[in-house]
Amino acid sequence: MTDIALQNGTSGQPPATAILSLLGSRSIVLVGMMGVGKSSIGRRLAARLGVPFVDADSEIEKAACMSIADIFARNGEAYFRNGEARVIGRLLDGGPQVLATGGGAVMNADTRAAIKAKGVSIWLSAELEVLMRRINKRKDDRPMLQTADPAATLRELLVVREPVYAQADLTVQSREVPHDAIVAEIMTALAAFLNAPDSPQPEAGA
Repeated sequence: MTDIALQNGTSGQPPATAILSLLGSRSIVLVGMMGVGKSSIGRRLAARLGVPFVDADSEIEKAACMSIADIFARNGEAYFRNGEARVIGRLLDGGPQVLATGGGAVMNADTRAAIKAKGVSIWLSAELEVLMRRINKRKDDRPMLQTADPAATLRELLVVREPVYAQADLTVQSREVPHDAIVAEIMTALAAFLNAPDSPQPEAGA
């Protein structure tokens, strides 16, 4: 895993064509907790690269003809996770693309294996306080946080999920900066990971 968090905006960015050439048919797969910005950052990244952006949660809702909250309420989490794994497996055949996954998607071992085989995974990591500020704006849309103490629930989820997120190919910190700055960091991280010509390399020990 390579962890890169640069502060230099878009200066010195490798061209999208170099990244895409080395990416081939693989997808760029964004993983991480709810609230890290996978969808908003993913859309900007896809635009920068000139590839489609796909939100796995939206595709699940289309396939089920109901919202994720309704799927959870009517059928339970296990049913949702099974459907989620099938949808992501199908979507991974559509690369190159930027694919945003739900917060619990990579807890499925088969999904992790499929992402490893057909994608480059990027963990968008964020501090608990940042996540809570963002999630509070749309808490009703988060089935996993419909509990008496959402902050405690989120903390427990982080303890369980972060070791799995950390298996991603790359890690980029999501924080309170313009999303274009995060996209620039992802571009640099991707170029280094794919060994794009003239790409900045991570420091030793990173």
